[in-house]
Amino acid sequence: MATALAGCGSGGSASDEDGFKVGLLLSQNVQTRWEKFDKPLIEKKVTELCADCTVEYANAEGDVATQQQQVETLINKDVKVLLLSAVNFRSLRFSVERAHDAGVPVIAYDGLVEGPISAHVSFDNERVGRLQGEALLRALGDRAADGQIVMMNGPQTSPTNVAFKKGALSALQGKVRIGKSYDTPGWSQETAHTNMDSALAALGADSVDGVYAANDGLAAGVISALKSAGIDPLPPVTGQDADLAAVRRIVLGEQYMSVYKPFKAEADAAARIAVALGRGEDIDDLTDTTVDTATTKDIPAVRLDPVPVTVDDIRSTVVKDGVYTIDQICTPELAAACRRAGLTG
Repeated sequence: MATALAGCGSGGSASDEDGFKVGLLLSQNVQTRWEKFDKPLIEKKVTELCADCTVEYANAEGDVATQQQQVETLINKDVKVLLLSAVNFRSLRFSVERAHDAGVPVIAYDGLVEGPISAHVSFDNERVGRLQGEALLRALGDRAADGQIVMMNGPQTSPTNVAFKKGALSALQGKVRIGKSYDTPGWSQETAHTNMDSALAALGADSVDGVYAANDGLAAGVISALKSAGIDPLPPVTGQDADLAAVRRIVLGEQYMSVYKPFKAEADAAARIAVALGRGEDIDDLTDTTVDTATTKDIPAVRLDPVPVTVDDIRSTVVKDGVYTIDQICTPELAAACRRAGLTG
């Protein structure tokens, strides 16, 4: 940490007038949040904090080798600080070390990454999973004791995804039987559909009382498989990220809930830390906790609270925060469902 800060400040403290480059590398674009929310929100906040600063952006589209090359490219472009949402938390360790050696502090954004990172900004990911599990149990009600669910987890290739699963299991184990559990490479919606087909074949279409889906993309794959199998009514299905399509499914009653992670709070916190590190400033007042990885201890961190969203919470969460408007959610096809949900008159 001290080395990274010293390297960052070695050229003298930058002012707004001087400006500098902030690197932003996102891991994938399967989830719509990255390009639609995180990127523009970070860019906007960096500019607000440092008028002459610029953001150098790239998306790895899920490919480790691509992201490794992107790190090299940004180091060569003389970025002062790097915000990194890593494709794989172990495979990017050498790249983090390269940046550190070049005097470029790395902020692990949303998920952790091994190596000498200077800060971490994310949500309480175990709590995300726990909120999903608790919501699923509420939806099942008295059926939980004798019921059976399917778990559709994300890829277990990062501490973030491991935390989602751990949090969900902390709520679900001992409360409901887990008939099948799948880890889904690449958060693939198509793989989730295929795995749900397999679960229905193995367990029986009438024997699945609910589905824990770790995010909204997996939920979409699960729901398409359930509908293709002619299951009606659909069992409760969880999700995460409050994607627009997922919010519409919640209005329709196809998806029970999602987890809204206020992207602006995360993006703003990351931008503040990036600008401070770019100026060689201390970040103690900008962080509220610490985290550890296998390679680095006591990493300054910001840990934000996720928010569960069911049909009753849409107006007070994603609409209130300006993520979506009622008009965006309530397409003509959803008119009747929106009236039932109290979103329109």
